[in-house]
Formats: sequence, C-alpha cells, structure tokens
Amino acid sequence: MNYLKFSIGIFFVLAASRFIPHPPNFTSLIALSFYIPIFLGVRFIPALLVCFVITDIIIGFHALTLFTWGSVVLIGLIPKIFNQSITYRIFGCIVGAFIFFLITNFGVWLIGSYGYSLNGLISCYILALPFFGNTLIATIIYSFLIEAVYFIYLKNYLKKVN
Repeated sequence: MNYLKFSIGIFFVLAASRFIPHPPNFTSLIALSFYIPIFLGVRFIPALLVCFVITDIIIGFHALTLFTWGSVVLIGLIPKIFNQSITYRIFGCIVGAFIFFLITNFGVWLIGSYGYSLNGLISCYILALPFFGNTLIATIIYSFLIEAVYFIYLKNYLKKVN
C-alpha cells in the first residue's frame, strides 16, 4: 500500500514539473530519478518509469523516448555510489544530468539530425548546451528542494523518536 501511495506522490511531483509551463528541459526528472532510489530504494525505479511513461502519453512520444527512459533507469542505478553526504548526493545528481545529456544527445545524433560524422556528433552536443544549462540548473534546484524536504522530514522524525 505504501508503494502505491509513494508512486502516486512521485507521479504528481513529476507531472507537475512537466505540465506547468517551464523552459525546455527544466523539470524534476533528473533529481527524482536520482533521489527516489536513494530515499525509497531501487524498487521504486519502475514506479518512476511508469510515471514518466504516463506523462509521456499525455505530452506525446518522440523519437528519443527510449533514450530518455534508458537514461532515467541508468541514473536511478547510480545513487548508491554517491550516498555518503549531501555534497556527494548533489554531485551525484549533477553526474546524472551529464548522463542524461550524453545519452539523449547521442540519441539525437543517431536519429541522423546532424549527419553521421564526427562533426555532426560534435555539432549535436554543442547545439544542445543551452538545453543542458536548463537541465543542470533545474537538477540543482530540485536537488536542494528534495534535500530540504528530506532534512525537515528526518529532523521531525528524529524528534518524535527521541
């Protein structure tokens, strides 16, 4: 039952950040993909992915859907490496943003939008930098928000226990 409750909560947070008007790539996706497995466990990666699929059904699928979903799963598998402190977690989330950037833009290049050459690959990544800036800023902001909510919840929880 808690799995369902948390999954619905994940859906609302993800959907809100994707449906409310925002600059391109300015969503909670990377931060949620990173933090959900840290705080709730890797068993929530499928729930996160299902929520992402549902919002994609509403928004519309695109040629990069599998690259996007794949990066979400990969980002969800790396948090154990970065779970020593808040600094490591935020750094790990930024690593997740880089993973998303590398995988999804490699997908853009594979689709053939920039030609199948080294110059095309380099152009693809260079032209994606403004979008990456939005992704990075959003990831950092959402990371701090998630850390704050976690700290407040944990602090209150510890007060109740003691």
